[in-house]
Amino acid sequence: MITPKRKPRPAIDAAALEAQARLEAEDAVDYEALAQFRFELRKFQAFSTGAAVQAGLTPQQHQALLTIRGFSTLGPVSVGELADFLFIQHHTAVGLVDRMAKLELIGRSIDETDGRRVLLNLTTEGERRLRKLSKIHQDELAAIGPALARIVETFRRP
Repeated sequence: MITPKRKPRPAIDAAALEAQARLEAEDAVDYEALAQFRFELRKFQAFSTGAAVQAGLTPQQHQALLTIRGFSTLGPVSVGELADFLFIQHHTAVGLVDRMAKLELIGRSIDETDGRRVLLNLTTEGERRLRKLSKIHQDELAAIGPALARIVETFRRP
């Protein structure tokens, strides 16, 4: 039997091994915590989707109502801003706004300072549905909050 010749191994440098171990520890990835965090987010998303559907809305309509209400403290949200907040194309936001206006969930007005901008507001019905959904979402977040906080805490670096 012929065995291949190997070059002799260099002497092991203990300091280099220790430095490598420190680097690996600093770059360690907590896959379990990441997986658990993503799982909890998906569970909440599934809950939210179900709640929206039960309230007679699509998840995107619910998110649009929340965006219009939640980000309007400095002034009305425009269709363009809604598109940005929802990570959708402007023309997709226009279609969403059209459908929601037809359901009388939102109202539209032209911006007095820039006639090209369409501003959005919730109707009484939109407010009613959003309030109901927001209450159950807050209750759900209060229930899962401690578990999420524990998971997020594992990502804090000393």
